Amino acid sequence: MNADRREMFAAIVYKHQQDGRRIRQATLNRICSTLRSALNAALREGLIVENPVALLVMPAAWQPRAVVWTAARVERWEWTGERPAVAVWTAEQTAAFLHAIRGHCLYAVYHLIALCGLRRGEAAGLRWVDVDLEHGTATICQQLQRRNGRLTACPPKTAHSARVTALDRTTIAALGAHRDRQQAGAAAYGDRCRDSGYVFTNLNGDPVSSGRFAHVFQGLLAEHRPPPVRLHDLRHGAATLALAAGLELKVVQEMLGHSSIVLTAGTYTSVLPKLAHTAAEQTATHVLRAGWRVPGTRRRRRPAGPRGRLAAARAGGRSTAVPAA
Repeated sequence: MNADRREMFAAIVYKHQQDGRRIRQATLNRICSTLRSALNAALREGLIVENPVALLVMPAAWQPRAVVWTAARVERWEWTGERPAVAVWTAEQTAAFLHAIRGHCLYAVYHLIALCGLRRGEAAGLRWVDVDLEHGTATICQQLQRRNGRLTACPPKTAHSARVTALDRTTIAALGAHRDRQQAGAAAYGDRCRDSGYVFTNLNGDPVSSGRFAHVFQGLLAEHRPPPVRLHDLRHGAATLALAAGLELKVVQEMLGHSSIVLTAGTYTSVLPKLAHTAAEQTATHVLRAGWRVPGTRRRRRPAGPRGRLAAARAGGRSTAVPAA
């Protein structure tokens, strides 16, 4: 039986290789998980007596961690062309890119993903009925996916992905300007333009595919030459910049539509060096301040010797000496 299961997954990999496509281990793991879930349902219904993949152990999928385009990484990329598998821009790099493309017809979608962390399918599936510019919210209740060659409205990726996202004033302004441009374009196009209700549309009113977003994004990168990232990395960047701005993990989890705060923490908290430096400074300060006080009291230690008294005088009477063990 184990041989049959291994043969099945080997056939899946072989088929993708024959088609010139690469299949990731994470995709194979999801296939296994879906199969296990379906067979468990059959087991509960009494259709089978055991789940043949219940004990199947799949190799762990390697998931690259996002890193920030620091000045050193940018210099190395410019010199050697080396780039991380997953990278995010700093706040300054994000702002510079958005400023550079502010006149583009799809500016609003990149602004929305970069600041609010939407998945590209969620942005493609956004409708005006889901957007409340007056109160600054966007309801994420569907995504657009290409299936059998056609764009199809589908449920969000997970149940937790259905959410209400708060919009800041700059995003509200970007969406408002985009709506005005869309309405002017529809009037110029005439009766041939249909009202599909989607926020991001082609000239004829049909929704724009998420693949089109990615294709145009790569063209904008080639034109303006920022450090290279993928479109999905703008979502990573929104999360890391929100954490750097001081938002709590729970808030960022809700913004992204993650089902677990563990996923949010494991993916993003190690990305920005600023966060790690802040944590290190807070830890050191806590330890040093503990050394200033007499154990069990709030009274500060008396400086030991002339050097200690001099340091205390310079610090305004406060000793920073850590007591000897």
